[in-house]
Amino acid sequence: MGLYRQDGTRITKAAFPAAALDDPPVRVAEDVYVSEPYGRGDGQPEGSKRFMLYPAGTIVLRSAVDRLFAAAAITSISPAKGPSAGGTTVTIKGASLDGISAVTFGGAAGIELHLRSSTELTVKTPPGEGAVAIELADDSGTVSNANGFTYEAPAEG
Repeated sequence: MGLYRQDGTRITKAAFPAAALDDPPVRVAEDVYVSEPYGRGDGQPEGSKRFMLYPAGTIVLRSAVDRLFAAAAITSISPAKGPSAGGTTVTIKGASLDGISAVTFGGAAGIELHLRSSTELTVKTPPGEGAVAIELADDSGTVSNANGFTYEAPAEG
C-alpha cells in the first residue's frame, strides 16, 4: 500500500503532510490518498484507484500515521547467485516494497532499482565477491537478508 498526493506523487514517511500538535496527535496538512489496484490485477501502481484517506485538517494520532508505513519484508530473492562482475538482474519479492529507496549488496549500491509493485522489485547487482547480505532501505529503516546473494568467480579455462 502506498500513500499519495492528489497529483499521484508518492508520500514518504518523512514527508507525511502533518503538523505536530502539543500531544501525539497530528493535523494532516494536505489531502492524503491511499492507492488500491482494480480487482485482483497484478498489483502494479498503474491501473490503481485512489481513495481519500485523510482530508486536510483531519487530526490523527502519530501512531496511526506510523502504522501506515509498514516495514519491508523479503520473502524471496531470484536468482541468488551471479557473476562477480555484477550486472545480474535480481528479483526480490516480499511485502511493503513500494517504499524501498535503495538496495545494497554487501554494502555496494545496486543499479537500476525498479519498483514493480508493493510485493516485487528488480535491481542489478554491482560487482562483488562471495556471499553478501542484501539490504533494503525504506521509510521504516533497513531490512536485511544475510547471505542473500552469492557472487561466483569466473570459471578458469
